[in-house]
Amino acid sequence: MIRVYNDNTDPISEIISRDLNKTSGEIEQIVSGIIENVRTNGDSALKEYSLKFDKTELDSFEVTDEEVAEAFNAVDDKFIDILKEAKENIYEFHKRQIRNNFVVNDKNGVVLGQKIIPIEKVGVYVPGGTAPLPSTVLMTVIPAVIAGVSEIVMTTPPNREGKVNPVILAAAKIAGVGRIFKVGGAQAVAALAYGTESIPGVDKIVGPGNAFVAEAKKQVFGKVGIDMIAGPSDICVIADNTNDPVVIAADMLSQAEHDKLASAVLVTTDEKFACEVAENIEKQLAVLPRQEIARASIDNNGMIIVADTLDRAVEIANLIAPEHLQICVDNPFDYLNDVKNAGSIFLGKNCPEPLGDYFAGPNHTLPTNGTSRFSSPLSVDDYVKKSQFTYFTENALDAVADKVAYFARKEQLEAHARSAVARKNNNE
Repeated sequence: MIRVYNDNTDPISEIISRDLNKTSGEIEQIVSGIIENVRTNGDSALKEYSLKFDKTELDSFEVTDEEVAEAFNAVDDKFIDILKEAKENIYEFHKRQIRNNFVVNDKNGVVLGQKIIPIEKVGVYVPGGTAPLPSTVLMTVIPAVIAGVSEIVMTTPPNREGKVNPVILAAAKIAGVGRIFKVGGAQAVAALAYGTESIPGVDKIVGPGNAFVAEAKKQVFGKVGIDMIAGPSDICVIADNTNDPVVIAADMLSQAEHDKLASAVLVTTDEKFACEVAENIEKQLAVLPRQEIARASIDNNGMIIVADTLDRAVEIANLIAPEHLQICVDNPFDYLNDVKNAGSIFLGKNCPEPLGDYFAGPNHTLPTNGTSRFSSPLSVDDYVKKSQFTYFTENALDAVADKVAYFARKEQLEAHARSAVARKNNNE
């Protein structure tokens, strides 16, 4: 049964003090061994882990064009059309994130600028786990395509027959993935980071995964870039008593069914409404296909908080810093500017979070576990890097060389100072 609290610091501190991204020492050790094995032994290590973890023996890891075509044809036309429409929505949103180069010319012989450069090689990890996630394919690949990434490599675990779920391959074809490999888990992350005989090494790895995948991303960071360490999903719903408790209960369970460690929190201003939502959560749980997962999430990490006002409800949401924030009130834009910490914000009574998971256009790869306090959703920015450039004429350098040298000597770096004035001295 979900817990209902009156507004006080205790339930809020319980939420914000959880560290769901913390990995056990045992997982760290296992992942470290997997990475070293793949780094040293390449494909032979991957074959070993495919047999051990995926229960399949593979001669080749790469998905062929024929397999992609076969999978695409196996998926029903209605879903193909939905995937294509979702792709367009995601593309239209993310293309507006493209950054431009800039140049500053101060007319005194100084030119400064910044250039945006696409990352050359990106690896996308798509979980296979308890449910196929074609939405993850679209959300991770489309921004990379927009950014101009020249090589997009996808890894995803196979089933026991050595096949990849057809909807995953269909989404990959629609999104524009270059190459696909049947490898999952920490071993896939290791392969993308270091390369093997079959799988090319990349410059950055993106995409969610289980605790082993998250730990592998932590351990290879520095060798390659990563997007974020994604923990279990979480949602905070702000709703007053003008909502239907059946609907709000459904919204909360939409995230609870993801993972036993997922968190669903409702903040409302009405105690009677809070109890009605709690009752409806129980009713819906009883007939939910993923009942076991959702039950553990609700019982251990679910919570309803009764606040005095909607303004206070927004304050509580900012303290929680949720991955997903629904503001289910009649005038949601009145509160938008007050939201400081949230990954993705869903405004109004007709905007359930699954719109963002699949179709609306904004990205669904979001900062979890309170990290929206300092990080952002996956975007085109994650697939580019910035270089800056500086140009000085001889006269422009002469005008500032002594100042640069003076600054350098304050830091006791004499070679810096001499470099700054060397050309000036040679010209005198």
